[in-house]
Amino acid sequence: MRPLFYDGVTYDTIIANGRWFDGTGAASAVRTIGIRDGHVAAISAADLDATDCPHVIDATGQWVLPGLLDIHTHYDVEVLGGPALTESLRHGVTTVMLGSCSLSTIHVDGTEAGDLFGRVEAIPRDHVIAAVDGHKTWSSCEEYVDALERMPLGPNLAAFIGHSDMRTAVMGLDRATRRSERPTRGEQAEMERMLTEALRAGFVGMSSMQLLFDKLDGDVCRSRTLPSTYAKAREQRRLKSLLRRRGRVLQSGPDIESPLNLVSQLAQSLGVFRNPLKTSLLSAADVKANPYAVKVLGPVARLVNRLGGDFRWQHLPVPFEVYADGIDLVIFEEFGSGAAALHLRDEVARNEMMRDEDYRRRFRKDYESRFGVRVWHRDFFDAEIVACPDAGVVGKSFGQVGADRGGLHPVDAFLDLVVAHGTALRWRTTISNHRPEVLRQLARDPGVQMGFSDAGAHLRNMAFYNMGLRLLRHVRDAEAAGRPFMTIEHAVHRLTGELADWYRLDAGHLRLGDRADVVIVDPRRLDDRLDAYAEEPVAQYGGLSRMVNRNDETVTAVFVGGRAVFLDGRPTDLVGRRRTGRFLRAAHRSPAIPRQEDELSSVG
Repeated sequence: MRPLFYDGVTYDTIIANGRWFDGTGAASAVRTIGIRDGHVAAISAADLDATDCPHVIDATGQWVLPGLLDIHTHYDVEVLGGPALTESLRHGVTTVMLGSCSLSTIHVDGTEAGDLFGRVEAIPRDHVIAAVDGHKTWSSCEEYVDALERMPLGPNLAAFIGHSDMRTAVMGLDRATRRSERPTRGEQAEMERMLTEALRAGFVGMSSMQLLFDKLDGDVCRSRTLPSTYAKAREQRRLKSLLRRRGRVLQSGPDIESPLNLVSQLAQSLGVFRNPLKTSLLSAADVKANPYAVKVLGPVARLVNRLGGDFRWQHLPVPFEVYADGIDLVIFEEFGSGAAALHLRDEVARNEMMRDEDYRRRFRKDYESRFGVRVWHRDFFDAEIVACPDAGVVGKSFGQVGADRGGLHPVDAFLDLVVAHGTALRWRTTISNHRPEVLRQLARDPGVQMGFSDAGAHLRNMAFYNMGLRLLRHVRDAEAAGRPFMTIEHAVHRLTGELADWYRLDAGHLRLGDRADVVIVDPRRLDDRLDAYAEEPVAQYGGLSRMVNRNDETVTAVFVGGRAVFLDGRPTDLVGRRRTGRFLRAAHRSPAIPRQEDELSSVG
């Protein structure tokens, strides 16, 4: 095979003798990679000349992959005060997507952002307000991109513009969350102008939301659903037409209680007498509450695409395990008595309500109801207590605690413990993706995208920052056991090039001339430690302890634009001080960051 390299090149970094994956799904091979000026300058079966090369990595026995993409995050707030985004970087994620679920920080002010993000995404509202008001210097998408690129970004960023962001800015949050209100002709035109501007600035598209258990924080509009959920068909149709014309993406979450809404979301992707609308829908999951629903997701996507659509489900390729402190968990928003508890911020008032027998009767009725579509399977026997001042209940389910207390109903056992211990009661349950054989089916389904990590949100509830590594382990283990369900090359492609190509981003590949976003993985360390959780305080959120993943021996090196950001599980001196990532504009080639900028871009 002829080596791919330029003669006479002096390299900034050489990665020697690793198993190289190019992100296209093509066969991997042992190769040596030369990086120069932020790009891949050589891919060779032979050794490269290391003369004057300051950084040589021996990757023998390791995998050399394109940097992973995370297509569903809520880093919009965190990136303002902590632009390094190290929790994603350390796991080999070199490109993250902002602006999911109709939420972005382009046009709203701090208070509006606090109301939009605080309760839905479980990010402290006061810190959302402080972050947006303290950093916002932009009034347009181009100015937003410029502001981000003045920060010491760790990974690359791409973004949706949020429908709720635009709607709130144009109509005001109160009017934007009233069923009786519609945008005026001028307000509709202004939203269309905002979206057009976003697409010109290189945003990948628009995110919207129809799911009705995402609720607002704050005082004035508290417990109303997101502004995007109040939009009628005409408003949405005019915005979607702009996406169709530009070949950009609609990300959306359907109203799972309305079959008609779901059918409409699927049908909108079709391109009969018009361009197809690229649609990414939340989400493909093997939910315990309905083990049969997953059987139709893949066939539905394939049917829509055969008929001319361009449709994908988003999917978290690992078990969806969640933790909760007391009753503070979004799953309680999906039924009336749970939402009533989360509506009350005052702990005394909340506890008084949870002691009330009428309230408990309603909660038991909601818990036992088997009618309607739901996310949580509502089984307190399948909920393990992991921490509590009452050590005697740790390790037990709420159902078992009720049985131990004379046959108490599981709901009463749960509410008794919440009233007694508040957020000091910590518990966990797995909501979906619990069957490995179904995960294998979803992982290879062409109508499914790997995503939905929610990185940067639900900080006390879950940690899926290493979901890509966990998928690679699943594939490697199945192959080692003689029961392969996809190749390692295919899995890498699904986590990198497939996503980048669909969203039209200059990322996800590791070929000659590509930008050098690289992750080196030690496959021997793809082990049970990937499943463990740790906690790390978030300085910008007042020291709030965040659930994180810590498997630093698995990822031995991460490069963004040819610059090392993690080595041997530790951030380099660049992280948080110099800009390594950039804003990736859809359908644009992204040059590397000039080397001299390393000396100019810093905090303070």
